[in-house]
Amino acid sequence: MIEIHLYGSLRRHAPDPRPDRESVVRLEPRPGETVGTVLEQLSIPPAEVYHVFLNGALLSTRNSMAPWLIYQQASARDQGLDTLLQPGDRLGLFASDMGLLVV
Repeated sequence: MIEIHLYGSLRRHAPDPRPDRESVVRLEPRPGETVGTVLEQLSIPPAEVYHVFLNGALLSTRNSMAPWLIYQQASARDQGLDTLLQPGDRLGLFASDMGLLVV
């Protein structure tokens, strides 16, 4: 199982998008599952995603300040949206309306 935590306007893709509910989607990963294929399954255009965290580490961001931020970076398997997912992985997807809250 992988967990996809949705933040900001991406919450609308959660099973229950109300703000007082958990905005988590749980999926059984298919062979070859990537961050990009998960976005596709959830009908989330990549342009709507500002930050992607994998297991608590920054995988990708559209923030130009990223080189100066002291985020824990994702592991060597980091290939952006082509990063393969494994059972037990946790994705954090932040919409552009949440970009500044993660700086």
